Amino acid sequence: MRVNLTTILKQAQADGTGVGAFNTPNLESVRAVIAAAEAANQPVIIMHAQIHESLIPLEVIGPVMIRLADQARVDVCVHLDHGEDLGYLLHAMKMGFTSVMYDGSRLPYAENLSNTREIVRVAHYLGVSVEAELGRVLRPEGGGAADPEEKELTPAACYTDPEQASDFVEATGVDALAIAFGTAHGLYEAKPCLDFERIAAIHQQVDVPLVMHGGSGVSDSDFRQAIAAGITKINYFTYMSLAGGQAVKTWFEQQPGQVLRFDEIAKIGQAAMQADVIRAIKVFQG
Repeated sequence: MRVNLTTILKQAQADGTGVGAFNTPNLESVRAVIAAAEAANQPVIIMHAQIHESLIPLEVIGPVMIRLADQARVDVCVHLDHGEDLGYLLHAMKMGFTSVMYDGSRLPYAENLSNTREIVRVAHYLGVSVEAELGRVLRPEGGGAADPEEKELTPAACYTDPEQASDFVEATGVDALAIAFGTAHGLYEAKPCLDFERIAAIHQQVDVPLVMHGGSGVSDSDFRQAIAAGITKINYFTYMSLAGGQAVKTWFEQQPGQVLRFDEIAKIGQAAMQADVIRAIKVFQG
């Protein structure tokens, strides 16, 4: 059943557990994530990121996400991830997305706050939840094309300030806040060093659920410690996607010379992604 982000996160926050949020840039990943949530009998968040528009347009994948969420046997939030274009966010809301994330983290604080407040006003009128970001979650070295300006930023300079987070939440009325505390988008070359005390300090200052971006590559124990400190929503994509690709690669290595149709390849990848999502959901549940 399709629900908004607040419905899912408020219950998890009360239970002290985490909820997985998975990017789904194709049919197989949507099916894998929802099937995993149904197998685990847990709510889940499926996401389309604006940056994935080159992989598959919102116009194509959005209706698929909404249809499968409506048919699911568990609660499913359909979430627009890292939206930077206000018109794009509004289009997703009108399409039927139940939650949007406005990413103004690259903007000056006052501009991020002003834009977020306007998005919240429109979204809440439509019954849509809003996540915003304060601080900067960077891409690690070797993790792909990074924003050039990020090369000049130290991780400590990007971390979310607890008092500023409190002011931001109060001024904007957001339903969830993504914070920066040492995670990064994409692949890690070294074990991430997470600032759990910062999570706890922010958690003490704000009452909305906190969000971890850059969840791939974090150890199970660090996930659990972050959730215990106050994280409720965990974004996760890269390692799920890699699991699907690795399963196909392994199949060909074990059966050299065999011919495999694309629909069969997709089925192998989907099954591997589903297994990885089930594992992640169990970790987030503690």
